[in-house]
Amino acid sequence: MSMKTILVPTENHNAMQSALETALLLARRCDSYMEGFALRWAINEFIGGDIVGGIPLERYKRDIADEAKKARQIFESFMQKHDVPRSTETTESLSFGWLDDAPEGESFIGSYGRVFDVIVMSRPDAKSPPLHDRAIESGLFESGRPILLSPPSPPRQIATNVLIAWNCSTEQARAIALAMPLLQKADRVTVLTVIGGTGVPGPSAEQLIRYLQRNGIVAEPMRVELDGRNTGEAILATAQSLGCDLLIKGAYTQSRLRQMIFGGATQHVLANAALPVLLAN
Repeated sequence: MSMKTILVPTENHNAMQSALETALLLARRCDSYMEGFALRWAINEFIGGDIVGGIPLERYKRDIADEAKKARQIFESFMQKHDVPRSTETTESLSFGWLDDAPEGESFIGSYGRVFDVIVMSRPDAKSPPLHDRAIESGLFESGRPILLSPPSPPRQIATNVLIAWNCSTEQARAIALAMPLLQKADRVTVLTVIGGTGVPGPSAEQLIRYLQRNGIVAEPMRVELDGRNTGEAILATAQSLGCDLLIKGAYTQSRLRQMIFGGATQHVLANAALPVLLAN
């Protein structure tokens, strides 16, 4: 078992470079196929935002088509620059392909992503368009697959030194199950418990470690105090101190709405992670 198929929603913005670098690192590690498609606004969203602007519908269609062409150029130029071969019917190793005429809007990620092992996108920031943020949510809540979020600066390696942010939750258990191919390849795995942090009743870190050992994964426990930080801050500080190159985290153990209003570990990690983060809900 491995992560042999990677979906890369492609956009024309600066953070795309890090997403592509992260996807390629993962693909080289797992000998995977990467498929890109143009993530585009739906035309009705443009019209809804420009009711009185008077810009012709054909102009919107042309602009969206131009963005799709730019997205394809970005994706294919990157693959060619890094000597990744185009996939053929007989290709079973590192390769890439492009999906033409993908439907507009973010919901396509949630449906099409179901036939890939992982979806790679850049983590959201202050410059991310609403479409990008909604696309991440679609992947998380609708695809049944993990989302791998790239940091602002491309990582040098991935999934060699992995941190599991254990909070006993269903979401975290699902993230770990989906990440098993990477955990089995990792050189080091740490199971983190944040004492006093957000979590739910459930198995202990020691019980998780026994489960991992039975699957051939050697993991070590680590416990940290909050020390005036929130849970997300404690998780990211630990990842940095250990030099981790992947964080595995369940997304939104607390409800998404509650985290948007009051904050939470997932929201903090989404906004501040400086390493790749594998999320699942």
